[in-house]
Amino acid sequence: MNVHHGIDSLTPLPHAVVTSGTFDGVHRGHQKILNRLTEVARIEGGESVVLTYWPHPRTVVSNDSQNLRLLSTLEEKITLLDQAGVDHLVVIPFTRSFSQLSSEEFIQLVLIEKIGTKKLVIGYDHRFGRDREGGFDYIQTHQAEYGFEVEEIPRQDIEAVGISSSKIRTALAEGNVRAANLFLGRTYNLTGTVVKGRQLGRTIGFPTANLQVDDAIKLIPANGVYAVDVLYNGQRLGAPTLGGMTNIGFRPTVAGENQTIETYIFNFDQDIYGEHITLQFREYIRPEQKFNGLPALVEQLKNDEQKARELLAML
Repeated sequence: MNVHHGIDSLTPLPHAVVTSGTFDGVHRGHQKILNRLTEVARIEGGESVVLTYWPHPRTVVSNDSQNLRLLSTLEEKITLLDQAGVDHLVVIPFTRSFSQLSSEEFIQLVLIEKIGTKKLVIGYDHRFGRDREGGFDYIQTHQAEYGFEVEEIPRQDIEAVGISSSKIRTALAEGNVRAANLFLGRTYNLTGTVVKGRQLGRTIGFPTANLQVDDAIKLIPANGVYAVDVLYNGQRLGAPTLGGMTNIGFRPTVAGENQTIETYIFNFDQDIYGEHITLQFREYIRPEQKFNGLPALVEQLKNDEQKARELLAML
């Protein structure tokens, strides 16, 4: 996949089949659109093009975006779109001035002059341009003068999937990673650097890898304990086919002050400080809670480990 950052250096393609959107999470609803995009490009002998925007438009135009957290970083989105078989990804810097483009300006400047669009494939009720003024009906009415066709994924097809990025964010905020994974069509991941913590886990027999996520805007699931797979250099860590258990929270039993993401990796004792790892969230085990001292905490951790191993063995 060719990745283009910005549109200034773009040269129009001979037969561009295009779609547009934020594609946060590249979930199963998005995948339906992408499958149709790549199918049309293949049938028509063209090249598939995805236009996406970074940062997320809500962080620029919305007054209540300070708490917005995303399902995918830009790097993750690029990887997922590549895996979807897209030929070209155009990442458009979303600025306040760009948000003021009218639908007509967006069509002329971006779709026609820069991309050379021959067909536009969009999801049901997809809107674009200032105040979301443009849409399928508008383009369909003017497609002859624009020189490209437009195809809208039928409403019933979109509603049959019944998946949105907002619905997945809500599931993760509730700790429901099973539902989130079902909607995504894969596991929800957190990637970051292993940093040093208080190293209390070592003293109680549960040494943990403390994760500092790569991007602060990435959504962290609800506080609690999870069964996870752990990837390091593309390989799973821990016992064969198993990973570990992750605690997200403030560690109330030991008077923690900041939220941490701590993972006990099964059957693993290597030094990976400063290394990048990825946590794949498989199942929620229990909420975070305060115990009456370290012995009670250790006893619960043993139960958590057994539960996590059982869950991972079944998944």
